Amino acid sequence: MKAPSFATMENLDNCPGLKNIERDAFHCDNNRQQWRPAFKRSSSTCSREPPRLASSKSMMSQIPPRRDRGVPGGVVERLSSEVLSSIIGDIYDCVLNPEGWAGVMTRVTKAVDAAYTTIALAGTAHNSGRFAAQSPWDPMRMRALEEDYDFDGIPGLKEAVVGDVDRPVATLSLMSESELQLTPFFQNWAKPQGLREACITKFVHTPDRIGLLGCTTRASRGGISTEEQQFLALLSPHLRRASLIGDLLDQSRVTIDLYRQALDHLAVPVVLTHANGAILHANAAAEQMFSVQGPILSRNGLLQAQNRVVARALLDAIASAASADASLGARGIGLPVSAQGQPPAVAYVLPLTEGTARAVFRPACAAVFISTTTSASPLPEAVLTTLFDLTPSEARVLLRIGSGLSASESALALGIGENTLKTHLNRIFAKTGTRRQADLVKLVSDIGMPLAAHGP
Repeated sequence: MKAPSFATMENLDNCPGLKNIERDAFHCDNNRQQWRPAFKRSSSTCSREPPRLASSKSMMSQIPPRRDRGVPGGVVERLSSEVLSSIIGDIYDCVLNPEGWAGVMTRVTKAVDAAYTTIALAGTAHNSGRFAAQSPWDPMRMRALEEDYDFDGIPGLKEAVVGDVDRPVATLSLMSESELQLTPFFQNWAKPQGLREACITKFVHTPDRIGLLGCTTRASRGGISTEEQQFLALLSPHLRRASLIGDLLDQSRVTIDLYRQALDHLAVPVVLTHANGAILHANAAAEQMFSVQGPILSRNGLLQAQNRVVARALLDAIASAASADASLGARGIGLPVSAQGQPPAVAYVLPLTEGTARAVFRPACAAVFISTTTSASPLPEAVLTTLFDLTPSEARVLLRIGSGLSASESALALGIGENTLKTHLNRIFAKTGTRRQADLVKLVSDIGMPLAAHGP
């Protein structure tokens, strides 16, 4: 098995949607939704690594601390679990109603005490994007940003693009206040508007898509806090799920009253299930998959994945979707459900929560979408972090070891010491329930696509 490749700046050369995440939604054409601007390719590298945040499982207990921190609106009110769950619900409603993204951006802006917030999902290979939205801000200023600054001109943008998914990057975590104030961007654009720093989160990175959420703060407030970064990190996997499922539905935007009927005419296989995976409805495309025994199966009325490594993870994601939007996290995003030797197929789980637009599908608790588009498959690291709760560094080690490289070869390829690699390996063994490197090679082989699809 060839060693899977890793994402670099090389696949961002033709990604004009990323030039200015902080501008007016990239001048997106409302009908064709074409991205017009382009940015200059950069040869410089990131010199500082963003601070590490806690995992999504532990962050839920950290947001927010139950006391007022003296921030406008109070941390308790702005970043409460109730606010988090409510915004996540609105995010998922945007799958059926993409016009709701502007409202979501406004709510995020209020929650993190920002001046404004923008979001974009842009193509890396083509000059196109599926959606773009922002909370209210001066449109003339945003146009000036578009015209005057390239990719390198906005502090923190490059670091967010090449960094890890779901890890917010605050400008002042990369440079000091004095360094920021000396930049042309700050002097000529941010300072005259009373703005201070940005926090950018990459929520999607597939071979053909990159999604960024950017929040910019006013100069009158302090720096972006750890709690606020954690709040954005918790939103990130839900933005990813909603945007990628929305891609599958792009050609079938209909009213809620017609949605059940439209489901049966979708080319994308969709299965509606109970919390335990019991199948309530499968559209024609899903029934066709059942009939040919893969990549998804119907066994005793329960939905199962052909890929045995992923089968349990799929049912766990469905159960989590039924319990609460916020608890689902990254689980159920881009699960490779096809068995070894089969064409690639990836599952996305959408929660169908009561009291939302998605409740039109009740009593189903979850909708499972199956994508067979190779280019839409998540990056290998994202698959492994989702399946085994690995850190990005651990996922990269597993991919190297799983491709058949020795520990010393893997350490050299990743640019880390052998002792560091051994530490990662011990954690990987514990999380995957394996004991030997040979077990990891078999594990990666059993997962199969889309990991093999990214080999050199």
